[in-house]
Amino acid sequence: MRNWAGNVVFGATRIHRPRSVDEARQVVATADQVKVLGSGHSFNRIADTAGDLVLLDELPRRLEVSAGQGTITVTGGIRYAELARELQARGLALANLASLPHISVAGSCATGTHGSGDGLQGLASAVSAVRLITSDGELLDLTRADDPDRFAGAVVGLGALGVVVDLTLTVEPAFEVAQWVYDDVPLDRIADGFDEVFGAAYSVSAFTNWSDDTASVWVKRRTDREDRAHPGGRWLDGRLADGPRHPVPGMSPRHCTEQLGVPGPWHERLPHFRPDFTPSAGEELQSELLLPREAAPEAVAAMRALGPRIAPLLLTSEIRTVAADDLWLSPAYGRDCVAVHCTWRPATEEVRQAVALIEAELLPLGGRPHWGKLFELRPEAVGALYERGEDFRRLAAALDPRSAFRNPFVEAAFPQP
Repeated sequence: MRNWAGNVVFGATRIHRPRSVDEARQVVATADQVKVLGSGHSFNRIADTAGDLVLLDELPRRLEVSAGQGTITVTGGIRYAELARELQARGLALANLASLPHISVAGSCATGTHGSGDGLQGLASAVSAVRLITSDGELLDLTRADDPDRFAGAVVGLGALGVVVDLTLTVEPAFEVAQWVYDDVPLDRIADGFDEVFGAAYSVSAFTNWSDDTASVWVKRRTDREDRAHPGGRWLDGRLADGPRHPVPGMSPRHCTEQLGVPGPWHERLPHFRPDFTPSAGEELQSELLLPREAAPEAVAAMRALGPRIAPLLLTSEIRTVAADDLWLSPAYGRDCVAVHCTWRPATEEVRQAVALIEAELLPLGGRPHWGKLFELRPEAVGALYERGEDFRRLAAALDPRSAFRNPFVEAAFPQP
């Protein structure tokens, strides 16, 4: 079994697809080593194990709306595309989605996955309760209201605390979004006017290959909160796109969400890719660093300087913003962030060298790698970037005393106390 990108071959001795929570509990209780695989959209070995690999896609689906509390409880293995359709049918929405809607809810939250927006936290911040199967096969419920400290350590949990079978997410009334794309926006304007650019709409992303000193800026406005018009035919010295665009220049936009300012449901505009298009595999690699927002101008300057060396390997690079949260292992823990994401051609060794070049420039600015992407920094050095790392080690030891959910990735990042 391989991951979505095909660059990781899992080393599991056995693969399980339990059809009930009780069956999953039995698998966990009897396994020496066990990890859970969601949609396989991680690009490193965070979900790998030499023991038992569990997939939750055959668990009975759970979708329970609590209208009075503004929440929905769902099976951890559900993917955002399916969940979004169900919410829309009920007149509900999530505040935020990632670029690709085909990723599992539990896996996305466990790795700190995010979308883009000055006021939008990572996807895990929508979680208000989580149900885990711990290493003894028992069920544990943690809620933000009743157990706020352990809860804040468990949501972005790297799969190191247990099997997430259910999550409760905060929802709101459904809304519409209109999006436009601006071509050839100078990177100078983005760096110098960062707040203007990323404050222009509910969700904003900028795509560039760092080689021609320009970017395309994707502007997504909520029609119930913001001006329904685009910022103007020319904006930031760029020009309004005259047709739909793909984040990778030259690729067909047929699988991208609708642009040109046509309003549509939140789940058909916030992602960059259409929910009815399900990619079966990705001929690409990805890396990402999240830095303090105030480091954005320096980060842009550093990436521009690296452009001639990394551009031949890049499919595209995306700049996003993420609001601060209080989840211990979230890359946005305690700080508003600018995220520098790279989508690479599938050339593993060359990409590793390019990622190392980027890390040498951006880590000193306060960068933290996305847990599910490629990074060259040693895992133990990544763990050291988190102020609550020691607290997480203690929590993992308490919830998993027999180390069933540990693998080399987790052990290196957060050695047992």
